[in-house]
Amino acid sequence: MGLVTVFVTGSTAAVTTIEYEPGVLSDLSRALAVIAPDDIPYAHDAAWGDGNGRSHVRAAIVGPSLSIPVIGGRLACGAWQQIVLLELDVRASRRRTVHVTVHD
Repeated sequence: MGLVTVFVTGSTAAVTTIEYEPGVLSDLSRALAVIAPDDIPYAHDAAWGDGNGRSHVRAAIVGPSLSIPVIGGRLACGAWQQIVLLELDVRASRRRTVHVTVHD
């Protein structure tokens, strides 16, 4: 028995578990757009002028890390549950660092 922690560096990316299929991806994207819409003013944008205030808010809501139990040497994920990295920044693609720590 153990635990794995997954953490992504950066304030505009997040880590979660979902069923990685087009319908759920679309639903998640729409839900985040309702919570942190594209078309409202963000104080971050006014301060920095980079237009990614919504990216920071969406990433903060989902979170940068998660922990998964390890049972019998395997991740205790459900049959349709995959670990995914969400790149939420509106700017061009960038390199991300994901830290994976295995705890006994």
